[in-house]
Amino acid sequence: MNPETSFPRLAARTRTFTLGAPRTVAVSGDGERVVFLRSAGPTDPVHALWVFDVGPGTERVVADPRAFRDSDDEDLPPEEKALRERRREAGGGIVSYATDEETRTAVFTLGGKLFRIGLLPGDEPTPVELPVAGPVLDPRPSPSGEHVAYVTGGALHVLSRTDEVWTDRVVVAEDGVSWGVAEFAAAEEMNRFRGYWWSPDSSRILAARVDESPVQTWYIADPAQPGRPPSEIRYPQAGSPNAVVSLHVFALAGGRLDLSWDSAEYPYLVTGGWDDSGCPLFTVMDRRQSAALVLGADPDTGELTTHSTLSGAPWLEVLPGTPVLLGDGRLVLGSSTADARQLSVGGVTVTPTGLYVRRYVGQDGADFLVEGTEDAPEQNHVYRVGPDGTARRVTEGVGWFSAVSGGATTVEIRRTLDTIGVRYAVGDHVLESSAAAPPFVASPVLTRVTDRRLPAAVLYPRDHTPGTRLPVLMDPYGGPHHQEVMAAGTMWLEPQWWADQGFAVVVVDGRGTPGVSPSFEEAIRLDFAGPVLDDQVDGLLAVAKEHPDLDLGRVGIRGWSFGGYLAALAVLRRPDVFHAGIAGAPVTDWVLYDTFYTERYLGLPSEQPDAYRRSSLIPDADKLSRPLMIVHGLADDNVVAAHTLQLSSALLAAGRPHEVLPLTGITHMATDETVKENLLLLQLDFLRRSLSS
Repeated sequence: MNPETSFPRLAARTRTFTLGAPRTVAVSGDGERVVFLRSAGPTDPVHALWVFDVGPGTERVVADPRAFRDSDDEDLPPEEKALRERRREAGGGIVSYATDEETRTAVFTLGGKLFRIGLLPGDEPTPVELPVAGPVLDPRPSPSGEHVAYVTGGALHVLSRTDEVWTDRVVVAEDGVSWGVAEFAAAEEMNRFRGYWWSPDSSRILAARVDESPVQTWYIADPAQPGRPPSEIRYPQAGSPNAVVSLHVFALAGGRLDLSWDSAEYPYLVTGGWDDSGCPLFTVMDRRQSAALVLGADPDTGELTTHSTLSGAPWLEVLPGTPVLLGDGRLVLGSSTADARQLSVGGVTVTPTGLYVRRYVGQDGADFLVEGTEDAPEQNHVYRVGPDGTARRVTEGVGWFSAVSGGATTVEIRRTLDTIGVRYAVGDHVLESSAAAPPFVASPVLTRVTDRRLPAAVLYPRDHTPGTRLPVLMDPYGGPHHQEVMAAGTMWLEPQWWADQGFAVVVVDGRGTPGVSPSFEEAIRLDFAGPVLDDQVDGLLAVAKEHPDLDLGRVGIRGWSFGGYLAALAVLRRPDVFHAGIAGAPVTDWVLYDTFYTERYLGLPSEQPDAYRRSSLIPDADKLSRPLMIVHGLADDNVVAAHTLQLSSALLAAGRPHEVLPLTGITHMATDETVKENLLLLQLDFLRRSLSS
């Protein structure tokens, strides 16, 4: 790699130094195989499918797109592009795969085509392309491996094999309705990216029917291509109708069974799947997200069983990895108090109050494995929880750790401050990586500040001389479901680059962000602006007391998405503290954002109009007195460009100078290396101009 390549371009070209490293790891049930994706080198975006054989301790490639494809996979069907956008997937080649229950075979798509490959040593080395009816979305083998389901054109299909011949048939199709997919709100906000699930015995499929006809149509145009018709999306704007989602069981032998619950009261399908006994198990939630049901169903009659009735104020959190129905009939769920996120088994809390549980990993004998943290929100560890409620930390060191297991094999996923990237350890073996090494190591100082003990970090230029005053750049996200202050080296590369440009970079995770306590997160209820901005101000002032080289007379703030909203909010409402702001893809009026996310925190617009007014940037447009740059991708279908255009119009009407940088053809995430490099350099120029005095 050219040593003269700038860090912004190098970071974009290497996908923040992740290309060439393992990712998307799965472990076979018998613990004999670890399956993962990896590209060939530090700038190669085309991922191949690999297997690590635990016994001999060797790695082998099982499906490399370049070895059996004449062209790449850039010609993606629109549904696949939308799914990748929801997943924030920027890679190429094989970006996802699914296996049978014993992890003997895998399926994946390339350019909308469907491929199947054996994962055992000695299997045929070339993937087999299976005959399909159209561009394939979300293929999944049955647990037995004898069938493969997929979605095309909104219809659910199944391929079945007889004597090595695959035959395709339609399970269900309906004009104007999609089957087996996740609607926008589910994929964007609920972390549910799929819409169908195989039964454990491979005889049935639980499928979601998605009717988006009640959802308003929005049009995303490309002004740079005036002859091209706009893209149409069904966008569930806050306060407007959602998609109508229902669940149905289809037997491969024939027959359809409709599962009926009070969908008017519980319209959201949050989780789906089957329990080990062969019964559907799923979670539905009310529109206000303060009540939910965990339901089971008889797959022969459709009769429903309510396993649990959940309630929470001001909202419910569904713990990732749950619900799970154990063989003895106990239900595994997350539970919350004001000060703790815990694990509940059979209605009994099994984790100690001091352990903030982030994810349920699974059961190991009589013990339960969870991920979480103890009074250190910047860290994540794996814990073994005993039947007596004691929790023992499994992972060692300071960092962000997680795990994937199968049989007697556990893959420990390690991120630490003193290493860049992710290390996947299988016992003493670490999966090989050819990811590029960054040209420097970041040196964040992690701390907790104010009486609210806000997680915070500060970074100096690597050549900083103590006693030299520095302009400050705050670089937050600041909103729900995302942390910036993490003990993981890769997180701090871009902030360190900013610091090396002559700034003291300060990052604060204020109220609303996860990892501290439920009450810490819930403090933003009905107000996205007040607590969030107060914590940035208070955090900055507290950090400056510990770090006297911070020049509080020159403070800039930048951010993207919620962080972009926060940056604009800061210069509009606290110009006494913030002297310049860069708002990337900002939400400017929360009425324009989606239902599930926005209503969770601000309520329904018709019931809480004041919450929306106090959280909106538009009424504050006439207060702008500091330099503001607004950046937005014109193809963004998450935070649509209308947010920026409406704020810019309000600023213009108020006679307030500002800068707008439109990104042609760019969605909510910019992946083009030229765009990403120049975007950072233009922001740097703006900040230097704005904070020069």
